Amino acid sequence: MIRIGIDVGGTNTDAVMIDGTDVLGAVKSPTTDDVTSGIGRALRELVAANSEHAAEVGAVMIGTTHFVNAVVQRRHLNRAAALRICLPACASLRPMVDWPEDLAALADGGAFLVEGGHEYDGRQIVPLDETAIADAARTMRADGVDAVGVTSVFSPLTAEFEERAAEILLNEAPDLRITLSSRLGRIGLLERENVTLLNASLADLATATVAAFEAAIRDSGLQVPLYITQNDGTVASVEVARREPVFSFASGPTNSMRGAAFLSGIDDAMVLDIGGTTSDVGCLVAGFPREANNIVEVGGVRTLFRMPDVTSIAIGGGTIVDTETQAIGPASVGYNLNEAALVFGGDTLTLTDIAVAAGLAEIGDRRATHHLNKAFITDTMAEVHRRLYECVDRMKTDASLQPLLAVGGGAILAPDEMDGISEVVRVPHHGVANAVGAAMAQVSGEVDHVFRDLSRDDLLAEAERMARERAVTAGADPTTLKVVDVEDLPLAYLPGNAVRARVRVVGEIGELAAR
Repeated sequence: MIRIGIDVGGTNTDAVMIDGTDVLGAVKSPTTDDVTSGIGRALRELVAANSEHAAEVGAVMIGTTHFVNAVVQRRHLNRAAALRICLPACASLRPMVDWPEDLAALADGGAFLVEGGHEYDGRQIVPLDETAIADAARTMRADGVDAVGVTSVFSPLTAEFEERAAEILLNEAPDLRITLSSRLGRIGLLERENVTLLNASLADLATATVAAFEAAIRDSGLQVPLYITQNDGTVASVEVARREPVFSFASGPTNSMRGAAFLSGIDDAMVLDIGGTTSDVGCLVAGFPREANNIVEVGGVRTLFRMPDVTSIAIGGGTIVDTETQAIGPASVGYNLNEAALVFGGDTLTLTDIAVAAGLAEIGDRRATHHLNKAFITDTMAEVHRRLYECVDRMKTDASLQPLLAVGGGAILAPDEMDGISEVVRVPHHGVANAVGAAMAQVSGEVDHVFRDLSRDDLLAEAERMARERAVTAGADPTTLKVVDVEDLPLAYLPGNAVRARVRVVGEIGELAAR
């Protein structure tokens, strides 16, 4: 089965065509301001260069920065109302209370707190106030708000009230775009509400972006389904991507990590992804990125949902180097690298120029770096290696030796050796590992639930059943499903032998598996 994977970076948009484990072709194209046109150009170039395989392409997978950029840059956001089902409890802190003022000013569509919610074990706190929800819907409609995030106390355990609220809202305001927190976040009311409201604020952008991607595929001459890569190293159908764009926020680093595992055949390792603007470090566990179990800030907003555990520093091929102060970054020439760097005829000294001068790469015109002092080159590379080592060391969870997979267009900047690392592996096709990770992605299903009055074996079996069901609903082939992550945590001092269990399964895309 031939697939196309595309991943958008700060500097380049990468595209690959793969057949099983073979990379048939790859292209790099500068990322454009609007992102979408860069994706279209990369896709057209890839198809044109590999036209003999075009008819066999079964799907296109795209990893995009559209949605996280919209939050970070404060643009293309909907006003989103917050409906919190929580009274008489959980009323002391208003929705968006800890958001940056500029972001809240753009996205705040009003807050509505109503009676309802559940205990940790699924018991009702109080009945749902359906009248108040209907009133809230009419107010939203009158205020011109067409997106709403619905959050209920302990809804990841039972979504009954959120789903009923959605029915009432749509009955009163049929055009409302509704996001339910139970589909996104984990236990933790405010952080789950935050990610729900972020998702709701992206409603228009998600619709427009997916439509633009589908148009780009058609313009390339392909008639194949589109999938959007997600934070956990899997993909979602266009329907899911339109409904839940937040799940693509950190898909870039995740794609690189999955691609590194795929290209190297190593499933447990540290991964260093050096791009044009930043270097990202993460940890592979059984071929998938280790997930963050703590608060992750997105655009200054505290969230707790499915995100990879990744740390980043401002080191990349486009990072600007000051010849007078010897300062390295944090500024970068970004997607202008092919014009701004010395070796490409520009007038800005970048780390790409330093790498060429150090003999690490044959890129552009090396003569443009002959004026650089050798000691300056050596010192700059030593500082780059020191910063990369510190970043990798922070992400390690123990002192044991682990392999390090170096990927990304800037992988030439990685040292050959590093303390605490058994070997540094520059994988084949490392420059497009991100796009490879997108191309080979699977579909997942996850459950994070509190169970009572069940044995450990029975509750894990039930959690796995629910996760498998969600994966199939998301489009996975049920015959290919496998469990990749299991956690269970007894909840002390709570009655009924309460245990919180999290299970994640993955499988191949059903439509493609059947081909």
